[in-house]
Amino acid sequence: QVQLVESGGGLVQVGGSLRLSCAASGRGINTLSMGWFRQGPGKEREFVAAIPWNVDTIYYADSVKGRFTISRDNAKNTVYLQMNSLKPEDTAVYYCAAASYGLGAFYSRRNRYAYWGQGIQVTVSS
Repeated sequence: QVQLVESGGGLVQVGGSLRLSCAASGRGINTLSMGWFRQGPGKEREFVAAIPWNVDTIYYADSVKGRFTISRDNAKNTVYLQMNSLKPEDTAVYYCAAASYGLGAFYSRRNRYAYWGQGIQVTVSS
């Protein structure tokens, strides 16, 4: 069983930056593909970014491409989401997710990920 705990969220002004962390326990993330999703007010949970276990390709939603960066530190069993140039529409609860081994073409599908964190609030104020 894998437990995921997000940290680093909070309130930030438009144009600011935040770095989210997701610490995993119960299993090394070297065999896990990791993703970030978010759910804004009144919206469905949507894909943000993913980094496969072998880091062959990194995936981003079009809405965050060029502003967000996902990375992983297997030694620390932690994945990160660096968020720059934040916009009000980035306001959401952000969830870390993990899937065993590869993601294939399903990197953006919620049901590909077996493990989820509890989520952390990010609020971008204008």
